[in-house]
Amino acid sequence: MADNTPIETPQEPVSAKVHGDLRHKYDSTRRRLATLVENNRQLRADLDAAARNNRRMVDILNLTREEITTLKDSIADNAQPPFSFGTVFEVHEGREHDPEVELPAVARPSADILYSGRKMRTHISPLLNATSVTAGSDVLLDEALSIVAVLGTNPTGETGRVKELLDDHRLVIVGRSDDEYVVRRAGELKDQRIRIGDAVLVDYRSGYATQVLDISDVQDVMLEEVPDATFDDIGGLGEQIEQIRDSVELPFQYPELYQEHHLQPPKGILLYGPPGTGKTLIAKAVAQSLAERVDGVDHSYFLNIKGPELLNKYVGETERHIRTIFSRAREKASDGYPVVIFFDEMESLFRTRGSGTSSDVETTIVPQLLAEIDGVESLQNVIVIGASNREDMIDPAILRPGRLDVKIRVDRPDAKGAREIFRIYLRTDVPIHPEEILAHGQVSLAIAHMIEESVEALYARNAVNEFVEVTYLDGSTEILYFADFVSGATIANIVDRAKRLAIKDYLSAAKTDHHASKGLRTAHLVQALREEKAQQLDLPDTSAPQQWLRLAGHRGAQAVSLRVLQNGQG
Repeated sequence: MADNTPIETPQEPVSAKVHGDLRHKYDSTRRRLATLVENNRQLRADLDAAARNNRRMVDILNLTREEITTLKDSIADNAQPPFSFGTVFEVHEGREHDPEVELPAVARPSADILYSGRKMRTHISPLLNATSVTAGSDVLLDEALSIVAVLGTNPTGETGRVKELLDDHRLVIVGRSDDEYVVRRAGELKDQRIRIGDAVLVDYRSGYATQVLDISDVQDVMLEEVPDATFDDIGGLGEQIEQIRDSVELPFQYPELYQEHHLQPPKGILLYGPPGTGKTLIAKAVAQSLAERVDGVDHSYFLNIKGPELLNKYVGETERHIRTIFSRAREKASDGYPVVIFFDEMESLFRTRGSGTSSDVETTIVPQLLAEIDGVESLQNVIVIGASNREDMIDPAILRPGRLDVKIRVDRPDAKGAREIFRIYLRTDVPIHPEEILAHGQVSLAIAHMIEESVEALYARNAVNEFVEVTYLDGSTEILYFADFVSGATIANIVDRAKRLAIKDYLSAAKTDHHASKGLRTAHLVQALREEKAQQLDLPDTSAPQQWLRLAGHRGAQAVSLRVLQNGQG
């Protein structure tokens, strides 16, 4: 009988099959994921590239927009008409208009201007601040000739000199060829102090002075600062200093006494004498002394006039300078300050009229000075001091009483005066050599010994000090010694020369001896004195003996010849 039971065949386990399917699906999924990651990375790269391109496009668009805007502005500017220039005469503020005599437009803020050679009134743009438009300034005008920009004053132009101040707004100017003009102050000059003689920049077309210029003119020949010099710096001139103080300081210190005695203070002083005797130094000390002694005054002014530099080849210029100097002096004096006008080398400016050989400038310069001294305008608080080596060449009209009232001869110092001058330059703070101090006990005694030795050597009238032999017209002769030509400047030069010798000796000794002593010796002064005499032997002018002696301060008979002596030998 047949058996129908199915026969079982061997099969893979179910779990292995499932595992295979799952692995297949996993591998497939991983490959798809890798593909997706790669696609994502590519998309990000494409997106970044697109973003960069987008930014570039934005930049190009912005640049294009700016270029278009610039082109549009350029086209608009090219279409604009050019601006015109004008110069403002006067500015008018806005006001209520009078309907009976003017239109409303006339009452708007406006300005009178000079435009293309004609005067006109124009409006100020409402976009501008009307107060910025000032008289004398240059402005820009649009097509309707309205002011649209303020440029300020023109920094270039022609110059003029202030001759007179008419009022707070107008000046009298001396311009080209000495022509005179009345001009107004520009806005920048309304509150600025202007003095007679100042140089100003002038627009002659509009009639405005626009700027004060710092041009060297009278300022070159006058010094307003008070020199640092006192009477204590002057030696050997005690009598002259006393005369100066009596003449100058007393009227300033006691004006009520002068008024009570109906006494007028002197207008001027002449200091005359040989060169180098201290005339200029005295004048400087006067200004310093006035500031110290006058009550309520802490400052004075010293106008130092350099005579030869005041001369000008153009007719009338020197006279104008003199007027300016006295105008400045009156200006300072009106504020209560003492003013000293000092004319050095006075004979170069104010020589006797008619004495010129190649020119006659003195015929107008001298009267100008006389007019300033005697003029209607008083010279209160002003003192004129003149210094000269040749007082005989000054015009007599200047020297008469009432002008340069006081005449003081500043002569060469004698032995006593020389000691005083030496003491000024040889003070105790000057290094003195230890051997000199040891020999005399102390510094002051060593200096006194040095001074005495120097004065004796300087003023000894012996063969060594013989300087020149003078032969006079009557045939007589006279020997002049070196002492006859000594001045304060000579003594100062001797001391300076001795100090240089002391320095040289110290430097030379210090090269071999590190403990070398420095300081001045008597021998240095004696050597300096010999060198000074040797140098001055070349100075006498034997071709013009009388003129040289007169300039040197020696008066006497007519000299016909000079013979220079060297240590007693011709």
